[in-house]
Amino acid sequence: MSHPANPNILILGGTSEANALARALADRGLNATYSYAGRVETPRPQPLPTRIGGFGGVEGLCAHIRDNAVTHVIDATHPFAAQMSRNAVAACAQTATALAALARPEWQERAGDRWQRVADIADAVGALAGPAKRVFLAVGRLHLDAFAAQPQHRYLLRLVDEPGYLPLPDADVVVARGPFSLEDDIALMARHEIELLISKNAGGSGARAKIDAARVLGLPVLMIDRPVLPARTECATPDQVLDWLAHSGVNLGV
Repeated sequence: MSHPANPNILILGGTSEANALARALADRGLNATYSYAGRVETPRPQPLPTRIGGFGGVEGLCAHIRDNAVTHVIDATHPFAAQMSRNAVAACAQTATALAALARPEWQERAGDRWQRVADIADAVGALAGPAKRVFLAVGRLHLDAFAAQPQHRYLLRLVDEPGYLPLPDADVVVARGPFSLEDDIALMARHEIELLISKNAGGSGARAKIDAARVLGLPVLMIDRPVLPARTECATPDQVLDWLAHSGVNLGV
């Protein structure tokens, strides 16, 4: 493994926080690579060398760390990318590689919110049993198949890419990439006469507008809790990651 004075940092990215961290590392001239899972057709360009695609589980990530002399891994994946985060914990333990997570804080319920919290996607699907409603299903395209078990609702989907085949028989699709404004989300939900919002507790500001819009409109929210992950060092901001790197012996320069 390289000495921390000559770090080789691997960012597991795909979030706005990961993008901000990539810019901060690039500005300091640090040796780092940005890894995308490859789930979005047109990922944002980064100021660092990038790689796209999975690693092949824990063994594959261990091999990548060893083959590329990675000294530090920063897990800045989405809070619901649980398998990647678990793999990172395991691979860094097996290779004795320093690991920190850049994990934005969860959203907290505020006065006026009407949240029903559920543990996972399956519980959210179960909670939809009953009469047809107009539902803003804001969970991303990877989970749409699960909601096919509740086909009676009219769903509004907002996706980064055109979805192609949809497992939901009655759905309106808006293709757009955030961040979104409160005004726009109020207008969107009013236009589609939404009666229920379903959201993962992603945290951060980029996707928060829909939560605030539901409060303004007095709408109930089915809030899906984050998956439970193994213990790890967690940072809430890119600046905290830089502090962690400095304490790990990395020379951040000016």
